[in-house]
Amino acid sequence: MKSPVTTSREFSIQTLYSLFILFSLVFTGNTIYAQQTTAVGTAKVWGRVDGIAIEGVVQGPSAQVSELQVACVFEYTEGDIFNSPPALPAAVNGMVHLDHDMKGIVTELRKSGKFLGHAYETLLISPPKGTIGGKKLLLIGLGDRNKFDASIMTSVGSVAMSEALRLGVTNFSFASDLKDAGIDSPTALVASNVVKGIFQAYRTQVWLKEKKMADFKPLSKIILLAGPAFFTVAGEGITDAIATINK
Repeated sequence: MKSPVTTSREFSIQTLYSLFILFSLVFTGNTIYAQQTTAVGTAKVWGRVDGIAIEGVVQGPSAQVSELQVACVFEYTEGDIFNSPPALPAAVNGMVHLDHDMKGIVTELRKSGKFLGHAYETLLISPPKGTIGGKKLLLIGLGDRNKFDASIMTSVGSVAMSEALRLGVTNFSFASDLKDAGIDSPTALVASNVVKGIFQAYRTQVWLKEKKMADFKPLSKIILLAGPAFFTVAGEGITDAIATINK
């Protein structure tokens, strides 16, 4: 008896993402490497800084539940997140999922020039209920992809924290989306820089608050998202940053 054939139409993008729990494909040039991965939904608190939990989660920015979702984008080039390689395949590309669940608005904003993605540029979006897990979506620009340097992520982390405190949220999730855009970035260093930048901004605001020159709600948790193939190495960078900050 011939087994039934399942067509691709029967799978949502989120379902395809889950199929990569056991393995993913990482592209470098013309070579494809199979890489061990961590299951989607895996979560781990890597540590705490100033009473705030730093949690790593294997999840895309579309699905993660939080009061604020932060996603990073470069200046637009045609099809940048969809061209695989160098961008990650659609099944494990969190930015593709986010754009899909937001009905293409992320690509439309970037392609039309309404959001240019210049370094540190921000845009706050209120997603329609039921579209993504975040109550608010904050886009942060990364500038020219051809000039990317991991050091920028310290300032990007600071921008994310400053905006989160300004919005009065008690938790937020952060996705750098570098691999999604096809940038072969140093994962551990990027994660470490993001955490360092986040707490540079936080401690500045705490200092101002002590002088009665700032006011904000206490944060309980920061969620750092990673793809299935990058969770462990990102955790190494996060752990190193926490140790450095807590010295």
